Amino acid sequence: MQTVHTIADVQAFVGARRAEGLRVGFVPTMGNLHGGHLTLVEKAKQHSDVVVVSIYVNPLQFGPNEDYDSYPRTVEQDQQLLTEHGVNLLYAASTNEIYPEGSDNHTHVTVDILDGMHCGSSRPGFFRGIATVVTKLFNIVRPDIAVFGEKDFQQLTIIRKMVSDLCLPVEIIGAPIAREDTGLAMSSRNGYLSAEERNDIAPALYRCLSDARSAIQEGETDFDLLRRDAFARMAEAGFKPDYFNICNPQTLLPATHNERSLVILAAGYLGKARLIDNIYFDR
Repeated sequence: MQTVHTIADVQAFVGARRAEGLRVGFVPTMGNLHGGHLTLVEKAKQHSDVVVVSIYVNPLQFGPNEDYDSYPRTVEQDQQLLTEHGVNLLYAASTNEIYPEGSDNHTHVTVDILDGMHCGSSRPGFFRGIATVVTKLFNIVRPDIAVFGEKDFQQLTIIRKMVSDLCLPVEIIGAPIAREDTGLAMSSRNGYLSAEERNDIAPALYRCLSDARSAIQEGETDFDLLRRDAFARMAEAGFKPDYFNICNPQTLLPATHNERSLVILAAGYLGKARLIDNIYFDR
């Protein structure tokens, strides 16, 4: 695996592979890689000949008092994992190249409506930061396909709409949520949890989602009741609940009782971590 740090080197590598007629896959990350990221790499390998991974902790998606400075940076460990999993190129980006005039002075990309609900309500500017950096990375790497995890369901929905609206020539592929044995969705922020929080408390988030899905599939139509019950159970388990919303999976707006496809989006604070999860299903 090659590791490069400049836009010019990325584009030289990708240009050479394209000249050979190869299909380029891309997985953008913020590093501190875990098993969930590696499932994205494997998915990219299934759909392309060459896999490029980027590591960049994007300041534009962190708000005041969030964990930008303390976000774990584990580049050497990440390089080893990516090499073991057959990645061809690692782009370890720098802020000097991504935002040469500073992130505040950069052109911003915003996906209206979708970015102001759910996580966007709790983290203003978060999805603007993601949409901006992903657009820039797409223009740097120019991949044929890009893979994103379904754990960040709102992010995936926003990126798909952004790509469609801006006519960006990249196919977006979602990868299923990777879970620990307890059901907890894999996340870099799980590293903030104590052993007790990780093993005994955090899995309650997925249990609440699973139980709400079962109730809906058994005929429950009072979504407000399910939401209140989930909030109470999350709080009882030790979470500070953020949201628990039953939505249309395309618009992310509140679902109506006659919709067949649903997604339940949930988030809560546990210790130093803010955890998100979701379940997508047909009833």
